[in-house]
Amino acid sequence: MRPTPLQYLGYIVGKSLPAEMREWVRNDLVGPGATRRYLFRGILPLIPLLAAFLLIPGPRWVIAAMILLLLIPYVYFLVALTYVYRRHRLLTHGLDPALLTQREEHRRQRERDDYERRFGR
Repeated sequence: MRPTPLQYLGYIVGKSLPAEMREWVRNDLVGPGATRRYLFRGILPLIPLLAAFLLIPGPRWVIAAMILLLLIPYVYFLVALTYVYRRHRLLTHGLDPALLTQREEHRRQRERDDYERRFGR
């Protein structure tokens, strides 16, 4: 079950979706491409602001410097807070925040099993 466009817009700005859409939320926050979607949604609202800088008269290098002065720290903190934001969204939708580390735990377990298979205990 997918959210309607209005529900999806509300979801993007931070509202919770109904309980019957928990599986969709889980897939959105921890499924394949979740980090890519999070970063895209985070950078998308910044594009009009950065485009407005192109209307300022002056040398292109000054405009590029202004854009980079905003873009670099914004992207840095967006990436740094990925885990915190996604964990918060899981909690607000009533899902287990441990889902975020599930993939890493499976990878560690596969490595451990591989090690034990090769070298024994």
